[in-house]
Amino acid sequence: MPAPKVAKPVTLPKPRNPPRTDNMTSRKLGLALALALATGTALADPSPAKKALIDRIIALQQQGISEGMAGSIIQGPLQQLTQAGRAALQQVPTEKREATAKAMDVELKKFIEENVPYLKDKISKAVPSTSSALLDERFSEDELKQVLAWAESPVSQKFGLVTVELQKAVAQKVMTEAGPTLDGRFKTLNANVAKALGLPAAGAASAPKAAAPAPASAPTPKK
Repeated sequence: MPAPKVAKPVTLPKPRNPPRTDNMTSRKLGLALALALATGTALADPSPAKKALIDRIIALQQQGISEGMAGSIIQGPLQQLTQAGRAALQQVPTEKREATAKAMDVELKKFIEENVPYLKDKISKAVPSTSSALLDERFSEDELKQVLAWAESPVSQKFGLVTVELQKAVAQKVMTEAGPTLDGRFKTLNANVAKALGLPAAGAASAPKAAAPAPASAPTPKK
């Protein structure tokens, strides 16, 4: 008997352009991510009631924050500049020293008068946008109500004034006790720096006096 014929396997035609599953998956993931981000942004916005509380708190604190920060930003480099100026003043001939010191004071005063208002304006404009998100993130609506009740109370305003006096008293006490020690150390530092630079030894500047503390961000009393 002749051997039975074996049927050949059927070969299916291959598609010319296979489906791009990777692109489809990427599109789906991208769409899902976009929806998630959109949802998250919507959820991050505070309710109108909460936003109103945040705006009131910022309005109470805005002036104090701008004044305090402007003073702090200016005082840092200004103290260093004053210290260097006093040291350089010792190199000026004695007969010209007083006039030079007055000229330095005029320039320092001019710098403060020009730059403190400039910084206050910049800080005042930056406070709402930066503070709103932080207050919304850290405090619930109920907590913001408590904060606002405290900030608007006479006790809070009194406490803010006492805080300024307390800072001033502490600064004066510290400088009274530590001032002589710092004065000697500044003299030693000045002598060492002059020696390293090959300059003649000169009278060193005194230790800086306690700067007036920046005003606390106490709420402005209601009129």
